[in-house]
Amino acid sequence: INSDITFKGSADNIFILQTTGTLMQAASTNVILSGGALANNIFWQVAGTVWVGDSAVMQGILLVKTNVVFVTSSSLVGRILAQTECALQKATIT
Repeated sequence: INSDITFKGSADNIFILQTTGTLMQAASTNVILSGGALANNIFWQVAGTVWVGDSAVMQGILLVKTNVVFVTSSSLVGRILAQTECALQKATIT
């Protein structure tokens, strides 16, 4: 994710994103919710690693086959379920 991404929908909408590779979110980028969309209705299914850059804001439920890394000042509104490792470097998870 190289720039901000917006999920627009109601509280009843469910978003499912799947990738067979790695998901990288660039520093200072945001996952934005609008129109009533909820973080707990966004599912990121990732077969590789998830890496969230410095000061980036991720939202949703991360279902990760390998590991997750949140670097300094990054944050997540949601949950992380990883099979091997979850590394938080002064990150905020709510």
